[in-house]
Amino acid sequence: MIFFEFYGSLLTNAILTLETFKRSLKQDTPLEGISVHLQALWYDAKGNWHHAHSLIDHLEDKTSAHVHAYLHRKEGDLWNANYWYNRAKQVMPTKPLEEEWEDLLELLSK
Repeated sequence: MIFFEFYGSLLTNAILTLETFKRSLKQDTPLEGISVHLQALWYDAKGNWHHAHSLIDHLEDKTSAHVHAYLHRKEGDLWNANYWYNRAKQVMPTKPLEEEWEDLLELLSK
């Protein structure tokens, strides 16, 4: 099972549950020690799309491209989203954005 452990607010295991991540959305800042990809999803969920985008816009890896694609799909810029899905070697999903967000979180929390 996926688990999550804290010492104070410092993340000691990069594996976390969807529930723990969602609970962290009540805080003012993301959990310490999470990846930039998870930070981007956190800021996106908090309604700060621009900050989420700025965290991954300059990154070139496939994971960043996948998160980047999701953000542009959410923005409604489907041409740009498709470009980034291609860079991530993914097909643009047709599922609701909320499901894609949860799927990304699950993928990134392993």
